[in-house]
Amino acid sequence: MTKIVDDPESFASSALAGFSRVYGRYVRLVTGGVVRSTAVPRGKVSVVVGGGSGHYPAFAGYVGPGMADAAVAGEIFASPSTAAVARVCRNADHGGGILLGFGNYAGDVLNFGVAAERLRAEGIDVRIVTVTDDVASAPADRHLARRGIAGDFLVFKVAGAAAEAGLSLDEVERVTRLANARTFSFGVAFGGCTLPGATGPLFTVPEGMMALGLGIHGEPGIRDARIVPASDLAALLVDTVLAERPAGARRAAVLLNGLGATKYEELFVLWGVVERRLQAQGVDLVAPEAGEYVTSLDMQGCSLTVMWLDEELDRFWLAPCDTPVFRRGAAFETQPALVREEAEDAAPTFGPTSGAARESARCLAGILDAMVVALAEAEAELGRIDAFAGDGDHGQGMRRGATAARDAIHQAVAGGAGAKSALAAAGDAWADRAGGTSGAIWGLLLRSWSSAFSDTTALQDADIVRGARLALDDVMRLGGAKPGDKTLVDAFVPFVTALETAAAEGLSRKDAWQKASTACAAAAEATAPLSPRLGRARPLAERSIGHPDAGAVSLALVARTVAGRL
Repeated sequence: MTKIVDDPESFASSALAGFSRVYGRYVRLVTGGVVRSTAVPRGKVSVVVGGGSGHYPAFAGYVGPGMADAAVAGEIFASPSTAAVARVCRNADHGGGILLGFGNYAGDVLNFGVAAERLRAEGIDVRIVTVTDDVASAPADRHLARRGIAGDFLVFKVAGAAAEAGLSLDEVERVTRLANARTFSFGVAFGGCTLPGATGPLFTVPEGMMALGLGIHGEPGIRDARIVPASDLAALLVDTVLAERPAGARRAAVLLNGLGATKYEELFVLWGVVERRLQAQGVDLVAPEAGEYVTSLDMQGCSLTVMWLDEELDRFWLAPCDTPVFRRGAAFETQPALVREEAEDAAPTFGPTSGAARESARCLAGILDAMVVALAEAEAELGRIDAFAGDGDHGQGMRRGATAARDAIHQAVAGGAGAKSALAAAGDAWADRAGGTSGAIWGLLLRSWSSAFSDTTALQDADIVRGARLALDDVMRLGGAKPGDKTLVDAFVPFVTALETAAAEGLSRKDAWQKASTACAAAAEATAPLSPRLGRARPLAERSIGHPDAGAVSLALVARTVAGRL
């Protein structure tokens, strides 16, 4: 459990700020992350990595000569927002293009992907490589559907070395994809981790048992087994990872990774038998590492990662680097970078409005007020539902995002915004503050809904119905979910369909919304028997069965809350 904390809400940002002060010779703090504080040649490919906080030394600890040029940091176990990714990339751009690297999680894929689109529109060439090393999360024939765990470290090491060597963006992308395709990990947990400010872990492991196939965001393993001696644990880890050994492969970079609360001495005991078993199976170990490289707050456990080397990967794995957490080879001669003034987000401006449109914006602000209250009251319950197969932070993220949206919409109203601009500002703030998958989805949902509104006329019933359809279409298109995947979409589709039907029947705004809200609630409950096909819950499908989807439940809660304000 995290004991040293002031405000849990600012834990991640406070930790990043403190890290930046300790390691100022390597990094400089920028909004949303860190960038290298040493000079970088113009035209060099920038390797930007990132994800949620809580995994130190991933990802800020990887920044330095020979590895990453920058790291984006979200809240604890939550994807950084689209805006944060774009900001950090702009600060890290040296003219050679950007390679974005992150673990394969839905929120990261969405936020990094949308940020890449924005940057490309600005003229910056951006490539994306997601790390997919966790053999427990998907079968071999669906390698690219796997999540990224400790393999992040090895893949990013290769990417950074390739960029430091002066390779082009095309070549850095190619080498990084090769490294990912040849990297495999498997882990076990002996105990769950606890979010800052929480009183209990996200999941527990029965006494004398271990969870196999853990996630690094507090997700429980795919199944439990009895704790075994080090020799048997080594056999489990090695044999599982070597099951997908490429034909003819012998040389390998190997990492035995601790998850945050496993003593180094325990890792070293385990390493002795891991090494012997690897060698007995004909593996030539190349500069192996044991220690904490991708953690999960205070989780008890470990993972084994093997990256099979060819001549090219061998060279980049052994190449020099100098970062806060990892140093290899000859020291780099560096000079402090010229500090560029960080561009601040432009203050929102609003065009001409009417009194009726401003009154509609005030009504929307009142709805956000009620949403914040409802989500704050439901935070613990939403987290409990999410923890069955996720990381348990859904309630926290929803409350945090709604609070930011409420503050933004009131600021927009005070600035004279109409309904369209006010709701769009709320959506952007929700996505930027909440991060993670739900933050990205709700930010997109509100912004898309706002596109049906006006800044010059009063909000009409038809606008609300049309906006609902636009929001649903964009969420499904960009989020990739469809009915039956056990996501928010399973409740959103019946909501929109019922709203459109009720409106076509001539029901009043309040009655139409109430009917849609009822349909939404029923659909949310109906997600309980479904097996998740997207997101962090997918590898833990059996644990999710019997429990409704947290995103669908929170949508139903919001729909019911809005019904009470109409």
